[in-house]
Amino acid sequence: MTYITSWEEFAKAVERLYSNDPMKCRFVIKYRHCDGKLSVKMTDDHVCLQYRTEHAQDVKKLEKLTNQLMRHMASKEK
Repeated sequence: MTYITSWEEFAKAVERLYSNDPMKCRFVIKYRHCDGKLSVKMTDDHVCLQYRTEHAQDVKKLEKLTNQLMRHMASKEK
């Protein structure tokens, strides 16, 4: 599994993956304090998108992406 290096590319790919089949997507956030690394992963068992960062400003970007996904989840009825 490879990591996407650009946050913008990762965020667009995550939204695309979620819109294809929302019921099969899983979103995982992992933080390792000893390394200072934040890992984000979105998968639907066929496609796995991953992003890793050490920068604190990416937490705000992650918060924005999570809010967008939550808005999609709350607005769609399936």
